[in-house]
Amino acid sequence: MNNEPALPNFIKIQSDGVLLSVKLQPRASANKIGEPLGHELRIKVTAPPVDAAANEALLRLLAETLDCPRGRVELVRGHTSRHKVVKLHGLGLDQVRSKLIPGG
Repeated sequence: MNNEPALPNFIKIQSDGVLLSVKLQPRASANKIGEPLGHELRIKVTAPPVDAAANEALLRLLAETLDCPRGRVELVRGHTSRHKVVKLHGLGLDQVRSKLIPGG
């Protein structure tokens, strides 16, 4: 038996990084990574959903939280939707889990 904690529903591991499923809430009162909600991680940003401002705020918040360069965080799906998929290039599950999940 493996003693690893179960993989959260919003994380998918790939050979070159990790995929995150995100539900983005623009125009929030603060930039904040919230709790998992079903198969997505809820993230709030203060930027409005205009001219990709909210998407850029999301990617910058993730890069800052994960202590990685902004260039390693890529929006791969959901450019005009609240439901997004973000790829974290070159990051491992342990790094992502420890920074994004309380008590992870």
